[in-house]
Parts: sequence; C-alpha cells; structure tokens
Amino acid sequence: MPQNWTRKIAVTGALSAIAIVLGITGWGLLPWFSGTSVTIMHIPAIIGAIIEGPIVGAAIGLIFGIYSMIQAAVAPGGAGDVIFTNPLISVLPRILFAPAAWLVWRSLKRWPVVGMIATGAIGSLLHSVLVLGMIGLLGLFPWALIGATFVANSLPEMAVATVLVTAVTAAWMGIAVGRKKGADL
Repeated sequence: MPQNWTRKIAVTGALSAIAIVLGITGWGLLPWFSGTSVTIMHIPAIIGAIIEGPIVGAAIGLIFGIYSMIQAAVAPGGAGDVIFTNPLISVLPRILFAPAAWLVWRSLKRWPVVGMIATGAIGSLLHSVLVLGMIGLLGLFPWALIGATFVANSLPEMAVATVLVTAVTAAWMGIAVGRKKGADL
C-alpha cells in the first residue's frame, strides 16, 4: 500500500500549528511551582505519531523543540527554563519521544482504546524522562531535584496527555469511548 505523503504533510502541518499556537498563547507552557514549565505541547506529537506514524510524530516534536528553544531564549516562563536554550535539552528529546510513543501504539493498536490510553501516558512519560534525563546527564541540576521535578511536572502532564490523546485520536478514528448510546441515567 503506497503511503499518502500529502496527508502526512498536512497532518504534520496542522498538528505543528497547534503546538505553535499552544506556545504563542502560553497555553502549552504553563509556569509551575517547580521553577520550570508544565507542558502540554508534546500532545500533538503523540497524536501525530498515532495517526500518521513515527516520522510525522518526530517532525511535530522537532517543531515543538525548536519553538521551546526559541521561547526559552526570548521569554522564559521560569528561572529553570533558561537551560532549554540548549538544543540537546529542548530539541533532541522532542524528536525522539514521539517515535518511541508510536512503538507503544503499534504494539497495542489491536486494542485501540487501551492503546490510545497507554500511548498517551507512556508517550508523555517518555518525553519527561528524555528531557529530564538529558538535563541530568549534562549535570545542569542534581538528580534529586530532577526526581522531584519529574514527580511535580510529569504526573500532571501525563494525566492531561492521557485524556487528550485518547479523546482526539478516538474521535479521529471514529472509535466510541465512554458511555454507550442509550446509557443515559
């Protein structure tokens, strides 16, 4: 079956635009008590990976990473955001996490709802592990602080990502999630 590159480019553009709008409006990088921002800008990359595959997810992640790097240089949301001017922290992990999330989806797609939930949750956690892991590997913050940031930031990000990824991808694929028709109380 030939791949539809026009569709892949259109989905990449649309979801990248959503990631950029999330950044420009401030809705995607929310200042958080930990000193860095809680992000939901990774969600379009996870959705893109599920809908169109790992290359689309990586491309959206690249756009997200570049935007994050520019945002950190121009208008950081917190004192800890300045380190995101380093592309090893802001760009590289964002390119890698969506293809890894796609592997989760690929292994569970025969159970679509379970696959969407797991991909949203694990994809979000992979994003956090890669970004925070790079910060730790570069020695920019102590591992204890990175662990605390993981708990403070990653768990809320994961919860939101799980809900939104499942809702959007289920709607896109026409899969009913939740109450069945006629199940009104």
